[in-house]
Amino acid sequence: MGASVPRRGPGPPDGGWGWAVLGACFVITGFAYGFPKAVSVFFRALMRDFGAGYSDTAWVSSIMLAMLYGTGPVSSILVTRFGCRPVMLVGGLLASAGMILASFATRLLELYLTAGVLTGLGLALNFQPSLIMLGLYFERRRPLANGLAAAGSPVFLSALSPLGQLLLERFGWRGGFLLLGGLLLHCCACGAVMRPPPGSDPRPRRDSAGDAPGEAEANREGLRLREEAPSGGRTRRRLLDVAVCTDRAFAVYAVTKFLMALGLFVPAILLVNYAKDAGVPDSEAAFLLSIVGFVDIVARPACGALAGLARLRPHVAYLFSLALMANGLTDLSSARARSYSALVAFCIAFGLSYGMVGALQFEVLMAAVGAPRFPSALGLVLLLEAVAVLIGPPSAGRLVDALKNYEIIFYLAGSEVALAGVFMAVATKCCQRCSQDAPASPGAEGGASDTEDAEAEVDSEPLPTSTEKPGDLEALEVLSPGTAPSEPEGEAEPGLDSESL
Repeated sequence: MGASVPRRGPGPPDGGWGWAVLGACFVITGFAYGFPKAVSVFFRALMRDFGAGYSDTAWVSSIMLAMLYGTGPVSSILVTRFGCRPVMLVGGLLASAGMILASFATRLLELYLTAGVLTGLGLALNFQPSLIMLGLYFERRRPLANGLAAAGSPVFLSALSPLGQLLLERFGWRGGFLLLGGLLLHCCACGAVMRPPPGSDPRPRRDSAGDAPGEAEANREGLRLREEAPSGGRTRRRLLDVAVCTDRAFAVYAVTKFLMALGLFVPAILLVNYAKDAGVPDSEAAFLLSIVGFVDIVARPACGALAGLARLRPHVAYLFSLALMANGLTDLSSARARSYSALVAFCIAFGLSYGMVGALQFEVLMAAVGAPRFPSALGLVLLLEAVAVLIGPPSAGRLVDALKNYEIIFYLAGSEVALAGVFMAVATKCCQRCSQDAPASPGAEGGASDTEDAEAEVDSEPLPTSTEKPGDLEALEVLSPGTAPSEPEGEAEPGLDSESL
């Protein structure tokens, strides 16, 4: 079906079927980020039926989030091996089966394994491939597309929580889990939409005559990267490109994301209890999260459109660092907020900066490593973020229990996020200076040069010898820029360069 659609020039189509892919990414992002938080609506019923405490019950959401982030490398390997669409279809089935099986659970351990592990894994197998496919369909409009897709998180969080409460009141937690499992089957429909763009190939190839059978489909999806063996023409597939860790831009981004994840989610988690302790009525305290969600919904697509402007897009890393610093300063300045009006002002500022961070985080990574290495880079970053998420919010909760003081928690969280923004700006500037001081090389400069060098290494082939046939030479890849290709023996004299020929 996809082969019959004509291409609109080289590169991603930036539209067409990409809008359907964008809609599917919107739904997947909403489920991935909103579902673990919406399940908390059922916690009181679970505590009553299983006779467990809040901390034991809350592990259901914690395990779900840990699977969403921690299985990033596994998702990268599966996407590289099988492609986006099959992985997402299986992920949708796993997510749905986890919630359906959880409705029959008789112990908390069974909930951990079904709703936690199985559903979390299914959501992870949907979330990462959807972002990869979005990058294949959009280039010029990619910041806007990322912002619109990221808006699914606050939209679904605002919708799933009331829906979960309604299901709980009508059918109990078992019936609610069963119906939510059916709702997660929409992930399969979103996965079916993810057909690769016609003729897409993120790696610049100058000759595909030597492709083995079946590799044309892999190149068209742009997800099956090859690495030439140094001993000859035999090829092997690299399922997880850990070499991306040596990229300076990726290292800066990974450290920034780790510092950010330590404190970014803490204020939103503690906001309602913080307001209640300040004397705010329960209904008004709960409405504060709705304010954050409404502002977030507007901020994400707006920031994506802003980052897509021609003057700002080359500096998207600095815009991301500015959003982090704004979020951190918001936490620091609101640590002493006690009145309801002050808390509302905090929610507006926090929702704005939080939405900017959510809209830009994956755009910065795509721009840093490029489309060929984005699947592996995203998996590794999500793994680091899983570690930070398991450290930051639980540690904040323990400090609140020990100190009975939310002010210190806001100071710590704000400092961590602001430090991440400062580090991102300073390290990016240093990397740019190093690139400018280095000897000029063909291709792009800055972060793009690292990506192109890596692509050139992947596409390089061993030099032909005099015993090779002319037909074999036609199937060889072109060497990296600046290296002249070998000539068959007898056609050129030794010592002559390409210009003299």
